Amino acid sequence: MSKRDYYEVLGVDRSAGADDLKKAYRRLAMKYHPDRNQGDDSAEVKFKEAKEAYDVLSDSQKKAAYDQFGHAGVDQSAGMGGGGFSGGVGDIFGDIFGDIFGGGGGGSRRQSRGADLRYNLELSLEEAVQGVDKKIRVPRMSDCATCKGSGARPGSEPKSCGTCNGQGQVRMQQGFFSVQQTCPQCRGRGSVISDPCSSCNGQGMVRDEKTLSVKIPAGVDEGDQVRLSGEGESGGPSTRPGDLYVQVRIKQHDLFERDGDNLYCEVPVSFSTMTLGGSIEVPTLSGRASIKIPPETQSEKVFRLRGKGVRNVRNGNLGDLYSKVVVETPINLTRRQKELIKELEDTLSEGGDRHSPRSGTWTSKIKAFFDDLVT
Repeated sequence: MSKRDYYEVLGVDRSAGADDLKKAYRRLAMKYHPDRNQGDDSAEVKFKEAKEAYDVLSDSQKKAAYDQFGHAGVDQSAGMGGGGFSGGVGDIFGDIFGDIFGGGGGGSRRQSRGADLRYNLELSLEEAVQGVDKKIRVPRMSDCATCKGSGARPGSEPKSCGTCNGQGQVRMQQGFFSVQQTCPQCRGRGSVISDPCSSCNGQGMVRDEKTLSVKIPAGVDEGDQVRLSGEGESGGPSTRPGDLYVQVRIKQHDLFERDGDNLYCEVPVSFSTMTLGGSIEVPTLSGRASIKIPPETQSEKVFRLRGKGVRNVRNGNLGDLYSKVVVETPINLTRRQKELIKELEDTLSEGGDRHSPRSGTWTSKIKAFFDDLVT
């Protein structure tokens, strides 16, 4: 099954800027997040699809490669390990022309590197907003401690491959072209092992786990990444290891929803407070705050608390907290309470539209609607 266009996945134009891409990704991440769609496999697929699209389009180099070459320019099957990205279009075409024309280096092997890794780190909203140091255990391939990554039993050494004379590549004549290919004997290593290491079976690498400390800066958001250079997988002898990309995922919060640097919450308020006015206490991530409710406040009115949101991880600006007040209808009423509410309703009805202007307007609109149907 072919992949969908990344711009189509995010629902943006090809001219979309960084802010538009991030907003589109956040919207989809909130909609299809596995925590909100437990048991829904299709939602999980869409979440991963959106994440993959944003990972590519939010990176200027990957985006340029994708815009020019499509999915082939960022093919994750080339140079990928554990979900990380290694290499780009330059590497792809460098390999092609290097094989055909020898890379301009007289048949010398291009130094490779280990695979990049990706680690999904789940944080609470408080941890993401305030920043935190986390210890993580990362499974990966690393150099074998017994043979120091050579693949040969201690006391012996790999021998130069006789087929390619240690070059790792062989040259074949095809018509007018001299084509260079990976040596079939040593598989590009340039050496062969006659007495392999018993710990790694001659591979030079073993799977292990490493504990790492990750410093998460304050203000990170869903999908942000922290790069740990050189903490990816080993690429074998004479190569440098790949990198580890720690990708942030944020748990759903009981009180707040986040959109960029702003926070949103819903606060239930009594009928009497909304009618007569008063003060209510609302939570913030930095403590309690007070909101003054004017008399005759309507349900779902939103109050803004400046600077009570999230500090932007890049520019340091503070977002706001938006609190929506909603009327909480009383329940489990006594007979006397019901009588009092009925008495109040009767007195309000006597005042007509003066006490309930929205109801009066709504009634007039309904009457006009049915009058139009009749005529």
